[in-house]
Amino acid sequence: MKKIGFLMFLLVFIFAFPTIGQAAGGGTSIYLDGKALDLPKNGQVQNVKGNVMIPIRVVMEQLGFDVVWEKGTRTVTIKQADTTIKLIINQTSASVNGQKTPLSVAPMLKGDTTLVPLRFVSEQMGLTVGWDNATKTVYLITPDQTGGNTGGGTTGTGGSTDNGSTSPVPEANLAAVKGIGFDANRLTIAVDKNVTPKVFSLTGPDRLVIDIPNARFDESFSSSHSLDAYQNGYMDINGYPDVTKIRYSQFSDNPPTIRVVMDLSGARNYSLQNGNDGYVIVDLNVDQSYPPRGNGKPLVVIDAGHGGTDPGAISVTSKKEKDFNLTIAKKVEHLLKLETELDYVLTRSTDVYVTLKDRAKLANDMNADLFVSLHANSGSATASGVETYYTRKESLPFANVMHKYLVEASGLPDRKVRAKSLHVTRETTMPAVLLEFGYLSNKNDEALLFTENFQNSVAQGVVDGIKDYLGLK
Repeated sequence: MKKIGFLMFLLVFIFAFPTIGQAAGGGTSIYLDGKALDLPKNGQVQNVKGNVMIPIRVVMEQLGFDVVWEKGTRTVTIKQADTTIKLIINQTSASVNGQKTPLSVAPMLKGDTTLVPLRFVSEQMGLTVGWDNATKTVYLITPDQTGGNTGGGTTGTGGSTDNGSTSPVPEANLAAVKGIGFDANRLTIAVDKNVTPKVFSLTGPDRLVIDIPNARFDESFSSSHSLDAYQNGYMDINGYPDVTKIRYSQFSDNPPTIRVVMDLSGARNYSLQNGNDGYVIVDLNVDQSYPPRGNGKPLVVIDAGHGGTDPGAISVTSKKEKDFNLTIAKKVEHLLKLETELDYVLTRSTDVYVTLKDRAKLANDMNADLFVSLHANSGSATASGVETYYTRKESLPFANVMHKYLVEASGLPDRKVRAKSLHVTRETTMPAVLLEFGYLSNKNDEALLFTENFQNSVAQGVVDGIKDYLGLK
């Protein structure tokens, strides 16, 4: 009854005054537990300083609510079961069962329409509410929503039953979302505690939604991700035909919920991997093939070796190879962004674990023209220098060109081009090389590898080698 009652309460409010459609502009969608509600053109909500506002009017008693508008005092009283809410126009506090409660935005009059904050009212009624400003969409989730996958065309394995509890979760018990990345056609969310994500699909346009209850952004999250004052952020996705953008937000405060939305180019199958190992992964590599590229530009896959739970080699001062590899990959990416005659894809752009199989599969599925894997070596304390590895004979010309630039850019001893059966150079179908930039086991090499000048130089060498081989220099 609560679910139906509040829904009718909301819809009557939204339909109350036709002037709201003119004020809001553009179509607004409302989703209840992942299902779109049919709204007329004048059924609009508004976003006021980051707060979703809805129009309000008297609800018929048979809907289970008693809503009274007192014109003299400009007070709205909402009663439902044992909850009574009093809202006064232009006042930033409300009364809930006689207790004064602050509001993030005050109720207001807009012409003859009274607007009240949707989040505040819905949470008092036991629902979770979210607002996607990019698509002008309101999301409502009831306490008995079970999550999992909704909508056709998914093969997800996630979802769990919500116990409906609205008791506050102690801050110390909340999971911290430490990072969000998209690599190898997979979304990875790094967390510091075990979580139970809920995943469902939406249409018009196509999206995948991942909710992580009882979670917040880690304090360090904003240092490496865009995040505004309202705890919203996004990342544009380039080089992957399935996904155009990743958006994320502190979707709800009761319970604290992080929402991640993948904007898709069309309906996609997916699988959810949640091994309680610190990573939640939504994998789009499920019965998918990439369409041929039509822009005529060569595509290069840049592969930062190791990552996540795989640290790679450990240096003489305990630095991790995975961090060095990612730093070089990001510097190469920065330089490739300046190139207009080729496209690129990173197998990972954050500290996540990507299997060797997935790295090669990504390059093959995307019909890449070149594959470059970035590494640092380890061996004896006296071993020093750079090496370039290849496996298939058709990769040898590419290896020779890349090695020439690697030697010049590094200034380290030349340990030659070498043939070796490595998974990423063996299982890829395009010219593929693996570059070793120096030895982490050698104190002199290691000291050099972690300097800004060396990293900038070898990153430029990688780009110059790629351009030379492709005839772009």
